[in-house]
Amino acid sequence: MPWDPVRDLLTMQERLESLFGRAEPGWVPPADLLEGPDRYVLTIELPGLRRDDIRIDTDANTITISGQRPAQTCCPERYEQLERGQGHFSRSFHFGAPIAADQITAELADGVLTVAIPKAQPAVTQVNVR
Repeated sequence: MPWDPVRDLLTMQERLESLFGRAEPGWVPPADLLEGPDRYVLTIELPGLRRDDIRIDTDANTITISGQRPAQTCCPERYEQLERGQGHFSRSFHFGAPIAADQITAELADGVLTVAIPKAQPAVTQVNVR
């Protein structure tokens, strides 16, 4: 597997924040964000999670995806390598353009969450000229 410096940096940031009490220990799922002319499309890898394990919140122009993957507790074996994230996760994305929070749609298929985030249409005000 090739080295992914972004994933390593996100993991290091989360670990540092947890040391200083700013974040709960957990994991950082990889995400891709695409901007189109009328919407953003966010895809996050969440293998093994169900719809009930995932929460999507919006606040102003920010969307937060959070959830929990239960830790492995069944096996007394000693792992030689453990890379799959466990516990709580949370990812927030801030958008420069206003978003239409009431029109956001999400689909979970094959372990990938796809969230379509429409851009808000600017309000058109009509001025009567006399």
